[in-house]
Amino acid sequence: MTHSERLAAFVALGQRLATLLPDELATLAARARNQNAWFDAPSVTAAVAGIAHLLAEEPLRRWAARYPPEPTAVRQIGVVMAGNIPLVGFHDLLCVLLSGHVLLAKPSADDTVLMAWVMEELTRLEPRFAEFIKVIPRLNAADAFIATGSDNTARYFEFYFGKKPNLIRRNRTSVGVLTGQETSAELARLGPDIFQYYGLGCRNVSKLFVPTDYDFVPLLDALHSYEGVLHHHKYNNNYDYNKSILLVNRVPHYDTGFLLLTRAPGLVSPISVLHYAEYASEIDLVDQLTDVAAQTQCVVSAEGRFAGSLPFGQAQSPGVSDYADRVDTMEFLARLV
Repeated sequence: MTHSERLAAFVALGQRLATLLPDELATLAARARNQNAWFDAPSVTAAVAGIAHLLAEEPLRRWAARYPPEPTAVRQIGVVMAGNIPLVGFHDLLCVLLSGHVLLAKPSADDTVLMAWVMEELTRLEPRFAEFIKVIPRLNAADAFIATGSDNTARYFEFYFGKKPNLIRRNRTSVGVLTGQETSAELARLGPDIFQYYGLGCRNVSKLFVPTDYDFVPLLDALHSYEGVLHHHKYNNNYDYNKSILLVNRVPHYDTGFLLLTRAPGLVSPISVLHYAEYASEIDLVDQLTDVAAQTQCVVSAEGRFAGSLPFGQAQSPGVSDYADRVDTMEFLARLV
């Protein structure tokens, strides 16, 4: 296959995902939820729409044109995929196959249904991809590795994969910056950044940075429309558990009835909990954000006013060039010899 043929196949896949019939999507979501209870219909729908967005033809072509159309040598790339949110491993699949390499995929046990379905759809659209996609339990034959996991699993990845070219990703999360000047409408747009995928993704906001003596009432009022997250039993269980921990330990916190906010130094918060930290000045804020930059996937603020941030509501809508851990996967693949 030529580069243009591979690209055309992914464009066709994007169009296929964008035009899935409601019954098809409902059936796919039901299968995914049977495997992983977190993958409910709203989450699967959002993930499918997100991939269709990634594969929009013009942005995809512009992005692909930045890299060599063919590899120096075709290599077998072992990819250990995460499974924290639906289809989170798709971008690595896209990069490996579009760059002309062979994908040795090890999907997460939590996301085999959706990944298998996408691979089948891609192969149906372009049968020649069948020679380039191999789902295998062990990656011994790989010439290079891409792996995504926790900080703990990353140490194992480094041990096992360290002798060959590798791209190993660790824990990341996202943060929000508030000034106290946001409107109710702006604060409401922060909701998807916090609640989409129930807070399980690296692009979910898990911590807020607020001015000293910040008034949380407007924020809590603006987020009230997201109380439906409690309808998910696993989220509800996490909320009840974390609430009891805060109460037993007498930790000061705000409680919306579905979200708990507490001042805490940790960047990553438990499901149903949002941490916050105060800043005394913009310089103090920049210092705090700099301290956690290595663990931060993205920063959001109202209308993206804070330098380097995304607007509220955009954290879960990455473009095709928004790489996990901000490491260019395509460049990594292009350097392989």
